[in-house]
Amino acid sequence: MSANSFDARSTLRVGDESYEIFKLDKVEGSARLPYSLKVLLENLLRTEDGANITADHIRALGGWDSQAQPSQEIQFTPARVIMQDFTGVPCVVDLATMREAVKELGGDPAKINPLAPAELVIDHSVIADKFGTNDAFAQNVELEYGRNKERYQFLRWGQTAFDEFKVVPPGTGIVHQVNIEHLARTVMVRNGQAYPDTLVGTDSHTTMVNGLGVLGWGVGGIEAEAAMLGQPVSMLIPRVVGFKLTGELPAGTTATDLVLTITEMLRKHGVVGKFVEFYGEGVAATSLANRATIGNMSPEFGSTAAIFPIDDETLKYLRLTGRDEQQVALVEAYAKEQGLWLDPAAEPDFSEKLELDLSTVVPSIAGPKRPQDRIVLANAKQQFAQDVRNYVSEDEESGKESFPASDAPASSNGVPSRPTTVTAPDGTTYEIDHGAVTVAAITSCTNTSNPYVMVAAALVAKKAVEKGLTRKPWVKTTLAPGSKVVTDYFDKAGLTPYLDKVGFNLVGYGCTTCIGNSGPLPEEVSKAVNEHDLAVTSVLSGNRNFEGRINPDVKMNYLASPPLVVAYAIAGSMKVDITKDALGTDQDGKPVYLTDIWPTEAEVNDVVANSIGEDMFNKSYQDVFAGDAQWQALSIPTGNTFEWDAESTYVRKPPYFEGMTMETTPVSDITGARVLAKLGDSVTTDHISPAGAIKADTPAGKYLTEHGIERRDFNSYGSRRGNHEVMIRGTFANIRLRNQIAPGTEGGFTRDFTRSDEGAPVSFIYDASQNYQAAGTPLVILAGKEYGSGSSRDWAAKGTALLGVKAVIAESYERIHRSNLIGMGVLPLQFPEGATAESLGLTGEETFSFTGVTELNDGTTPRTVKVTTDTGVEFDGVVRIDTPGEADYYRNGGILQYVLRSLIRK
Repeated sequence: MSANSFDARSTLRVGDESYEIFKLDKVEGSARLPYSLKVLLENLLRTEDGANITADHIRALGGWDSQAQPSQEIQFTPARVIMQDFTGVPCVVDLATMREAVKELGGDPAKINPLAPAELVIDHSVIADKFGTNDAFAQNVELEYGRNKERYQFLRWGQTAFDEFKVVPPGTGIVHQVNIEHLARTVMVRNGQAYPDTLVGTDSHTTMVNGLGVLGWGVGGIEAEAAMLGQPVSMLIPRVVGFKLTGELPAGTTATDLVLTITEMLRKHGVVGKFVEFYGEGVAATSLANRATIGNMSPEFGSTAAIFPIDDETLKYLRLTGRDEQQVALVEAYAKEQGLWLDPAAEPDFSEKLELDLSTVVPSIAGPKRPQDRIVLANAKQQFAQDVRNYVSEDEESGKESFPASDAPASSNGVPSRPTTVTAPDGTTYEIDHGAVTVAAITSCTNTSNPYVMVAAALVAKKAVEKGLTRKPWVKTTLAPGSKVVTDYFDKAGLTPYLDKVGFNLVGYGCTTCIGNSGPLPEEVSKAVNEHDLAVTSVLSGNRNFEGRINPDVKMNYLASPPLVVAYAIAGSMKVDITKDALGTDQDGKPVYLTDIWPTEAEVNDVVANSIGEDMFNKSYQDVFAGDAQWQALSIPTGNTFEWDAESTYVRKPPYFEGMTMETTPVSDITGARVLAKLGDSVTTDHISPAGAIKADTPAGKYLTEHGIERRDFNSYGSRRGNHEVMIRGTFANIRLRNQIAPGTEGGFTRDFTRSDEGAPVSFIYDASQNYQAAGTPLVILAGKEYGSGSSRDWAAKGTALLGVKAVIAESYERIHRSNLIGMGVLPLQFPEGATAESLGLTGEETFSFTGVTELNDGTTPRTVKVTTDTGVEFDGVVRIDTPGEADYYRNGGILQYVLRSLIRK
């Protein structure tokens, strides 16, 4: 029950139903607030308890100073939690482990139960092993179940053991698309109350739902678990960036072009830790699908959220996707009653403002390694010619042939070149070179939820087939829609056969290529790429293109709209200027250009209007949690505590609560610490957290081999996230990681100073960590700017902690990873303003000490701690424990320990 200090409790009647609501206009200053802060204000009004959430917090939000730097802490209580299986499995593993820990500490295991709706969508496990055939989908599903049976049995157990926990089975769709099409409420109804739907999710792209007016963002799995268990999310009232949209998108451009433009603008502006809110006349002209596409890429431009207010477009989408009429009426009535309805002419109070005239957007791609590196499509060939030099050998770039046995020239028109002949299984031959597009994937929630770009891709395929074009033989082409609705409207429009003929056969409903589940390249292509060190490329309709993420054979990755993915599959190379050069020749030998196969806006709109209906959504989601016969046939254990299988290599009981007591251990200073890794700028959670394929000669591969697992059954790191032994061994093991302590290496290597008598040899990071921990030596990470950007990967923090790292010193952090480090008991520090590891003369070979940390035992958080080294370097490290709540987590050794103690004491 709310303390209701502002007398805000009221009643809203909609049709025959009445709902309790908390009126925002009872708080002075609420009318001028941006939409997102109004949602937070309602949250505080409804959850005011006089202790964690007080009248002063509510007044502080009502009196928000848009120009002030964030300093006021509030406690946000999300209405629900959403998860995908990569990040969700560890959550359920931890909940199961917490039940046992509660029991061992004398508490009631049933207290470990979600207190808010928690929904998990299994979408990250399908791998595009098979492609280009009509049975690719069936074969990939069969492989998926074979690899993941233990995980799926565990999740099915969780669905029966925990209240308020539901699982959307495999082969249904991508979590964020399922969220906007079915799970999102926009206005939540629970226990007679109506209030804004809000959420946190274990995937950073949770922000896709911001397009529906739902405030939510990605958090680490550990924060999500705490939210499920009733803990509010501690946060500072953020700065809100107003992004004004005017005009309309010109013909020939797509939502992808728009979102890449916005990503470039906002990353350049700087929005880390801020909310972004879209307003203005152009919002009304932006379709819900395009809003969702923009919201989806909030992590790519770095903001916490990227939200759109509710309007008629929202209602139209809710109706289309099968929400009942009472729910739609409630959304409209509630939004208008609370001042949450879009007024295109309004200028809310914002901290900062940007503006984009939609009519200035031009066709674009982004790459070759960051989503914010936008390239105007017309300049893509020229930009590739420059960027490829970063991915070839120095000899080759200077014109010297690196492979003397080959008589091929080292450069062509000044562009590094190494033409290589490939023999296909049928005996035919073809030639590939640097820039060859080896993966063309219509994948990822960013675009597969958007019918306009998906239909455009299918129409490009249709027109290409009619001209006699198809993909190049070296291109692995995959179609992985975000829900079954997509294939339904392709079928109804008669477009599926054309996609199949170009090679874009259905491979699965899930996050495939974008998460690193692209599957292997054809053997002959992979062999040619590796033997001749070719800098080949991928083109995908995803949101992530970081180094080493898409495929281990592919060095350069480009984000593009689905229709451009099809076009590049036909062109087959980034050396082709697809805006000017012919993509191929038709049946009469005449050149075919992109303009010949690009659909008009009218053609796309006509297919969308005539092929997509409410009935499709109702059919796809009518029994969404039940699953198919294969899912229902899985045998599962019973009982409210899990029966751990000692032989399992997928699901193991983690060590977080071993030796835990009800009393906390005082925080101590850190002395004698060694550097495990010294890293540069823009190190992402992809570099830190295990992802993608597991190689046999790595610590994780050796562990699996020792446990009797054949190499063909290794599966991916993501699928084994429920086994901490595999995940620790894969932390900091990304094939593109460059640890400056071990110069000349790429991957999970460091120097092991426990073996100083051997000259501190280069070693696997995991092996060195084990030696340091055996010696009782704490570890530290040194890093540059934007440390931990990327996905909300809890294992980036869990793995760091389990490797024995006690502190990280970076120039700056991405929000989620900094928070997750604290949640795992790791101290995040920042170099003094303007200082770097290099400017301080740090090499990574020093021994570090940190003093002043013990101030936390007094209930305060020091602004800085003294950092000293055995080489005489000394500086004040800025403590990035930003809120009192985070300080409580750190004192307890982590967020899960804090929650566990709190629940037992209740």
